[in-house]
Amino acid sequence: MPEAAPIQDTVALDGDGSCIAQARHSAIDFLTRVQVEHGVPVSARAMELTQLVVSELVTNARKYAPGPVLMELRVTGAMVEVAVWDSDPVLPVARAADPGRVGQHGLEIVMAVAHGFEARREPVGKRITVRIALPDDPGPDVAGRPAP
Repeated sequence: MPEAAPIQDTVALDGDGSCIAQARHSAIDFLTRVQVEHGVPVSARAMELTQLVVSELVTNARKYAPGPVLMELRVTGAMVEVAVWDSDPVLPVARAADPGRVGQHGLEIVMAVAHGFEARREPVGKRITVRIALPDDPGPDVAGRPAP
């Protein structure tokens, strides 16, 4: 039996001041459609984490790569993948923990809540892909990663 095609959506953002809110709303609309139209259960936790991840990734794209941003959302199995493309080829690097640092914790937050994280250069710019578990009970780890 062939595997079901992924459920996906692509959102082009112009990179202006409203693109972060637009990306968050698009992500929630997508996950709501996934539930209603496809019958895929999406926990409140997954909704909240997806909004958080989208907000952090699009904020960073807007801050470090002014211009258009492309966001792709895809559900495969029990995961939602959030991929954000921007025009800056420099890959992000998580900084060492520093409780005295104000701000610049976005990548740390994303990596802490993600089931999977990938950053790769594209022919133009880069693409950051984050996977988030959809079920209510992802297991013993809040981020949905399996226990060691």
